[in-house]
Amino acid sequence: MDVEGYMSRVPGHTAFPAVDEMHAELDELAAAHPELVRLRRIGTSRLGEPLRVATIGTGPRNAVVIGGPHPNEPIGALTVSNLMRLLVEDTWLREDFGYRWHLIPCVDPDGARLNEGWYGRPSDRRAYAEHFYRPAEADQVEWTFPLTGGDYFFDRTLPETEAVMRLMDEVRPDFVYSLHNGESQGAFYYLSRNDPALAARLTAIASGQGLPLHMGPPEIPSAVRIGPAAYMTPRGADLAAVYGIGGGSIDYAERFGALHLVTELPYWADPRIGDETPTARPYGEVIATFLAEQRELVAELSRSLAVVRPDLRVASPFRSAVEDFAGAHDEFVAEWEDFPGAGRPATVAEVSGKQQLTHSMRLRYGGMYLRMLNAELAAGNATPVIRAENGRVRELFDGWFAAAEAAFEGTPIPVQTLVAVQLGAALVAAEAAKS
Repeated sequence: MDVEGYMSRVPGHTAFPAVDEMHAELDELAAAHPELVRLRRIGTSRLGEPLRVATIGTGPRNAVVIGGPHPNEPIGALTVSNLMRLLVEDTWLREDFGYRWHLIPCVDPDGARLNEGWYGRPSDRRAYAEHFYRPAEADQVEWTFPLTGGDYFFDRTLPETEAVMRLMDEVRPDFVYSLHNGESQGAFYYLSRNDPALAARLTAIASGQGLPLHMGPPEIPSAVRIGPAAYMTPRGADLAAVYGIGGGSIDYAERFGALHLVTELPYWADPRIGDETPTARPYGEVIATFLAEQRELVAELSRSLAVVRPDLRVASPFRSAVEDFAGAHDEFVAEWEDFPGAGRPATVAEVSGKQQLTHSMRLRYGGMYLRMLNAELAAGNATPVIRAENGRVRELFDGWFAAAEAAFEGTPIPVQTLVAVQLGAALVAAEAAKS
């Protein structure tokens, strides 16, 4: 299979589609190719948005592709779009590759609409921070699959999650692909199987497109490394009790013996994240600094919440996300305290990775906090306390943004490149899933 050839057919996207544009494209393809595309509704979002899947292909195996499992991660919507069009245009891929593809462009449309303020200008870091939204942990589609039968029990599945579960129950997938991305952390992958050869093929796709591989600290301290920039997918049983969440799509996919893949891509390329040159700083010191900065952020948001909480009237998603972060994030931070290797020299990638994560968390949650206060003001709840905190936190946010920009050495990655990498990874992993 000519994976690079398929990747080269991705057009020059410069923005991410809004939810209405995603729906319009589904309707257009289904209307133009009714003999090839089966479009149907599989559920309803919490706010009443239709959840739809496009099924294309005639093979004996089934692949489920989940776009937008976190609404601040919209690369997958374009990846689904390009895969749909390739399947419509390419007879071999549609009929001879061996799959029926079940494609969900956006599984959390409610959350996606709250990010649309930056979708049209993805390289603008200020716009991204000011219009950012990511749900509270237990409101995330990716992490609300049921966990039952053990010491920890979770059955508060979301309507969106239930829609994905019903789809998997129906088609019994051989391959499940959850499309994720970050900001400037470098490209990396999660695989449900310890397959170093497949991991190497996947990382080669990213590096071949010029993306830096993520060689800094893992996203989750307990992550098991398969190879460079590739990890075993964490299971709900390992994470859920810490975060108060359920299982992931990986947990549900395992019911069917499916290969599960997560592709994590950055928006900005920072060469330092792939630099394994040792520095003069001990790794333990780097981790300790990161922990202190994260706890300072949690403390700052908690202090401000204590001031404004008596005056809050709007049950906004921004409020639940910030309160969840302030209330539970310290448990996550504590996971890093006993991380092994504290005495060795930290690499450039490890120093840069933790510094960038500090800036990212400040801007993410500072931005959502301001959106929470702005929702109060927009509703007419302009109490003196809310107005005062809005001004104070705005000044704090501006300082955080200036510090982040001063420390930043990244450059925007073309959207076309990001989509091509996710698309190429889908084809390589689907081929591996056959065996």
